[in-house]
Amino acid sequence: MNQYIDQFKKYLKVEKNVSVHTLRNYSIDMEQFERFLKDTNLCPAEDETAIDIKKIDNVVIRTFLGSLHKKENCNSSIARKLSTLRTFFKYLCREGYLKKNPARVVATPKQAKKLPSFLPIDEAFRLMDTPDTKTLSGLRDKAILETLYGAGIRISELVSLNVTDVDLEKGYVRVLGKGRKERIVPLGSKACDAIREYINKKQDAGSKMQDSQALFLNQRGKRLTARSGWNIVDKYARRGAIKRHISPHSLRHTFATHLLEGGADLRVIQELLGHSNLSTTQKYTHINLDQLMKVYDKAHPKA
Repeated sequence: MNQYIDQFKKYLKVEKNVSVHTLRNYSIDMEQFERFLKDTNLCPAEDETAIDIKKIDNVVIRTFLGSLHKKENCNSSIARKLSTLRTFFKYLCREGYLKKNPARVVATPKQAKKLPSFLPIDEAFRLMDTPDTKTLSGLRDKAILETLYGAGIRISELVSLNVTDVDLEKGYVRVLGKGRKERIVPLGSKACDAIREYINKKQDAGSKMQDSQALFLNQRGKRLTARSGWNIVDKYARRGAIKRHISPHSLRHTFATHLLEGGADLRVIQELLGHSNLSTTQKYTHINLDQLMKVYDKAHPKA
């Protein structure tokens, strides 16, 4: 089965052009499924150490998902692994290794619909003002917070930014999002000012820079990681006495929510967030039900 998984990963990387993060998740899911098949010996080939992919059916896949449920994997995690298997077997069918996709008829586990968390405007402003801008790390952290909130980009997109991706004069940033799709996102004046101050200060400490291309650097002068970005947001949320749990994605949700409250069109927000489907963006309408009701009461003649 290893050869099929290797071919599948090459297909994802070369033809589908998926991100490193997505490829890693696919690899983890496939390795877990292969390990399950070896441990259970449900689909042995003539050589008992190998796996016969033609013996894998919907019952085997359901058994695998059941084992994940017993290990207390959440439904969203199980649904992702099922999605991986559907894509894998679809690829095998396309290449002529299989005649039908056994994962296609397996039902996706129901997932709880969680409304995205976001900050009220006063808390968002308080968070932005928390870093100590007298230090290089404080300037960097303020620039990070302002960019996450001002542009609504993902933490993976933020840490991938190079200095050349930002145009502070025109006030926009070039972002490489999911599926390697590039989009242009406006930056607020506050974010531009914070980034400009950080870049100027960073250039003064140029001897410590090991990665001259990356916009945001850690203390060793290397590109900041997504994990470090999470830690930075968490640190300032605690320092700013923000009681709710927030993450970098919470600032993305806050960006979208505040735009919607300000009257921005949902399709504009979709473009800014880089969502391929409008349905993904529509979850923000649930948060702003009160705001939508006010607009309805004011605008509808029968209200």
